[in-house]
Amino acid sequence: MRLLIVLGEGGHTKELVKLVALLGDEYEYGYVLVHDDELSAQKLTVPGPVFRVRRPRDKEHRPLHDAWKTFTCFCQAVRIVLRFRPKAMVSTGPGVAVPVAVACKVLGVKVVFVETGSRVTALSTTGRLMYRLADLFIVQWEPLAQRYPRAVYAGRLW
Repeated sequence: MRLLIVLGEGGHTKELVKLVALLGDEYEYGYVLVHDDELSAQKLTVPGPVFRVRRPRDKEHRPLHDAWKTFTCFCQAVRIVLRFRPKAMVSTGPGVAVPVAVACKVLGVKVVFVETGSRVTALSTTGRLMYRLADLFIVQWEPLAQRYPRAVYAGRLW
C-alpha cells in the first residue's frame, strides 16, 4: 500500500520521520515537500520518491497572492496524487498539508492528520482546517480529544 507523507519544516518533519519508521517497511512511501525545503529531504530515513510543490503562502500576508499560490499548490498536488496513486495521505501540521489534503479528498484518497505534539490545549490553524477534511484525525494530548469529539486520542506517538 502506498502512503503519501506531507512533510513540513522543522518539528513536523521530525515527527513524521519517526512515524514512518514506526509504520515500517510494509508500506511504499512518497513524500511531498515545499520546493525550497532541502533540510527535510535530508532527514528521510525510509526511501521513496520526493515530490515538490509550491509553498501555499508567504510570511507576508498578501491574500490574493496567497490564494494564487495555494491554488497552484493544489494543482501540483493533483498531479502528484494521480502519478503516485496513494491509498492515504498522512501529515502532522504544515500549511502545505491543506491543499494536498483537498486534492486527495477530490481524488478519493483517505486523509490522516496527526496534530503536532506541541499542541496540547488548542488546535493549530492547519489542525482546525484539517479537522474538517481528515478521515482520521489523531491528537497526542487528552485535552484536545476532550475538545474535539471526532479526534482520536493516541497518546504521544514518539
